[in-house]
Amino acid sequence: MASVKVLCLLVSLMACSVILASAAGNFYQDTDVTWGDGRGKILDNGQLLTLSLDKPSGSGFQSKNEYLFGKIDMQIKLVPGNSAGTVTAYYLSSQGPTHDEIDFEFLGNLSGDPYTLHTNVFSQGKGNREQQFHLWFDPTADFHTYSILWNPQRIIFSVDDTPIREFKNSESIGVPFPKNQPMRIYSSLWNADDWATRGGLVKTDWSHAPFTASYRNFNANACVPSSSSASSCGSQSSSSGNNAWFSQELDSTNQERMRWAQKNYMIYNYCTDTKRFPQGMPPECAVANLS
Repeated sequence: MASVKVLCLLVSLMACSVILASAAGNFYQDTDVTWGDGRGKILDNGQLLTLSLDKPSGSGFQSKNEYLFGKIDMQIKLVPGNSAGTVTAYYLSSQGPTHDEIDFEFLGNLSGDPYTLHTNVFSQGKGNREQQFHLWFDPTADFHTYSILWNPQRIIFSVDDTPIREFKNSESIGVPFPKNQPMRIYSSLWNADDWATRGGLVKTDWSHAPFTASYRNFNANACVPSSSSASSCGSQSSSSGNNAWFSQELDSTNQERMRWAQKNYMIYNYCTDTKRFPQGMPPECAVANLS
């Protein structure tokens, strides 16, 4: 970290970016609770953050920094019990009509039924790239780590260090890829009983409110671009020995782990939904099938 700071001082006149290696995140330092009228709370000297939802309102927070590429980890314990109708969203996003976005969304369940983990990638305002999974554990019983690795070549979604999805840069075949717009981390807990559980068939049971999700051990090993030059993240990130994520890809072991997760726990893949795309599958699906 010290060497990076020295490097930034030496080239500050060249719009240096700052590389963050937040080994022990503190929610007071790293995030702002942005809505919920007190339903979002930072506790335990900044080591724990909770979001709550009741009938009047949910709650949410965002990171103080914007990031352009990095490895983002968060440990989350989801709403226990009957959470049908609720959504816990955890994602990276820029702003505006042509925004980029990388999504984890956890769709609540009836007691005893599995949560649905919903993933999506938006580039230049276009999404519709959903993959959904069930998990191989109870995500409400304890904290589990949900990670996004984002570099110029690929986006990898992981759960407890097991990759579940890879979205590759397919610009060579005309598919936009998130690489120019810095994104903040956002999370929110909100009511979506018009669609979240079984397509909206199961409504939120407010007798179980307040619903609460908990967060800890936020870690952003990522590039924070200077205000004048987002592109500086690329050259600085690749030259820093602490930032292997900038060129990281799945080795054969992790490719096999991802295939295991997809074979056993994937419940929806837009790249196999022929009814949705009668004129042909999106072009990036061919790239995914070759991996």
